[in-house]
Amino acid sequence: MDENMMPELTLDPSGAAAAQAAAQAAEAAIPKAPDTPALTLEGAVTPEDAAAVQAARDAQAIQLDESQLNEAERKMVNDFAQKIDITDSTQVLQYGAAAQKNIAGFSENALNNVRTKDLGQVGEALSSLVVELKTFGQEEKSGIFGFFQKKKNEALALKASYDKAEVNVDKIASILEGHQVTLMKDIAMLDQMYELNTKYYKELTMYILAGKKALMKARNEDLEELRKQASASGSQEDAQKYNDYANLCSRFEKKLHDLELTRMISIQMGPQTRMIQNNDALMLEKIQSSLVNTIPLWKSQMVLALGLEHSRQATAAQSAVTNMTNDLLRKNAEMLKMGTIETAKEAERSVVDIETLQHTNQQLISTLNEVMQIQKDGAQKRKEAELELGRIEGELKQKLLELRG
Repeated sequence: MDENMMPELTLDPSGAAAAQAAAQAAEAAIPKAPDTPALTLEGAVTPEDAAAVQAARDAQAIQLDESQLNEAERKMVNDFAQKIDITDSTQVLQYGAAAQKNIAGFSENALNNVRTKDLGQVGEALSSLVVELKTFGQEEKSGIFGFFQKKKNEALALKASYDKAEVNVDKIASILEGHQVTLMKDIAMLDQMYELNTKYYKELTMYILAGKKALMKARNEDLEELRKQASASGSQEDAQKYNDYANLCSRFEKKLHDLELTRMISIQMGPQTRMIQNNDALMLEKIQSSLVNTIPLWKSQMVLALGLEHSRQATAAQSAVTNMTNDLLRKNAEMLKMGTIETAKEAERSVVDIETLQHTNQQLISTLNEVMQIQKDGAQKRKEAELELGRIEGELKQKLLELRG
């Protein structure tokens, strides 16, 4: 592994400045899935089905452990875990902040890239090229009988049309070449972004693993020792120490959960970066094909067109009328066919697609399930709080009786 891409662990969040500056040099686009409601004609999911689905998801869940690390990284995690002090509030607050800032800067620059990068210009240039090539040599006619307007020298007129079209085509080609260079730079930059994201992901993984080791040690050893001490002495002071240390463990556990969420963002950024890179590569190939195939082919065809123009001038007027009639009949038939097919397709299409209805229903069911779970959790918490209030009242009453005794 490149030494510059090795993960780094630190308890000083200020050390993230250099890495964040490197992340800001990269730009990428992150597509956001639309949150579209959906309906479905299927019945409601039974608890048994939901349990089976959840069991299948649990079976596919990836466990975060040290198997994802090499020997050097495992040693780094073990050594770093020994330095973690969950009693240090500042250290807990800033734990993993360096890696989180890197991911935040990475995502912000990706968003800025979406806002500022406009590949629509490439599409406009390609469309202009197609229009220029298709309309080349077309005469301006005032009606069907304009076909019979003869020019004194149609070969010269065709050559003049070619000269005008060639200027426009060359301008468009120059624009496409500029976009080609930009896309090549973007593809190389996205490779760097992918490597940076891989480094940040590995750092977050190591922070989480080191933190879990420190938390397990704190709970199994230090917290357990305080619990035994408080139970043995019966002292309010010892009980308070146990409670304070338990709260510190909970705070640190929440911090590790925040790091796991950031790690998931980093995981998603990997394939997203590759998708953007692939889109740029496809556009680059399209530009390349236009520059090396379409334009040279058009110019070579122009040579043939100039030669054929001399033969066309010898064509009889009746042949021209016949050709025009046949062309009009074919075009009208094609237009009628296309119009009829499109009308039939649109007439058969449903007002709302079934996929949209299914997605809407899934979102509705998910919302109801979440609301039910929230209500259930709230009721359980209120019940537990009621019991706790009873215990508190009993303890206070007992203490008052002891004071009177």
